[in-house]
Amino acid sequence: MSSSGAGHSGAIALAQRHDRRAHPHPEWVAALTGASGPEVARALRDIDRHVAEETEIHQRLHDGGRSFYAQIRSPLDLYAIARLARPDAVVETGVSSGISSAHFLMALQDSRRGRLFSIDLPTRQRGPKLGARESPVSLPPGRSTGWAVPDRLRRRWDLRIGPSQTLLPGAATDAGTIGVFLHDSLHTPRHLAFELATIAPRLAPGAVVMADNTTWTGRAFDRFAESLGAPVVRCGRSDLVGLRVPTDGPPATGRRRTGRLRTTR
Repeated sequence: MSSSGAGHSGAIALAQRHDRRAHPHPEWVAALTGASGPEVARALRDIDRHVAEETEIHQRLHDGGRSFYAQIRSPLDLYAIARLARPDAVVETGVSSGISSAHFLMALQDSRRGRLFSIDLPTRQRGPKLGARESPVSLPPGRSTGWAVPDRLRRRWDLRIGPSQTLLPGAATDAGTIGVFLHDSLHTPRHLAFELATIAPRLAPGAVVMADNTTWTGRAFDRFAESLGAPVVRCGRSDLVGLRVPTDGPPATGRRRTGRLRTTR
């Protein structure tokens, strides 16, 4: 399976024109979902229909002073994962402009099932332009969390503003059975470990669990993977990693399973 956008003329090509990092990683998607190569290819073809949504997302980003995907480097993969997993609930921590949220919501809309539960504790840009030392996930003046998400995608969205430590337990309970989880909030080992422990009892067999910026979170994700007996799969050369919750019985104990799958640009 190729990780490039060759052969795509719709939303994928549009996304890559705006942000060269936004190329799909089909091998990573397959490893996390258990889908075959043709199934992943079909999921990626599905997103190619969303030219109008991608166009609006990038216009909103441009109007807010962002010319790239500010929060997540693999939004097309998130769409494909949610499309293939067909979850009853997706839970994410960290929203910012809402790039990950928008792509999850497109997948839920196409599958005609599931809800997205998002938690965000926003930071705000100090001036009219993003400062050199400011994070690109800061909200521009006049914008609120999820400002790049088109209105027509919001029907399946439960957005909660506040600290994950306070809101995640309730969101996990309300979500019921979680089929996809993404950590992209406070990147410390302790915080990631808290989030993973909180959602663990709610994870469906075969659920996909992902964490971004794991360079900053030590071995928190690896330890969680070890507790499940699941290999960690890295998205290309990035520090975005994921695992698939085992479907064949209780978690393994007393042994370590590791795995790396790298995809190239």
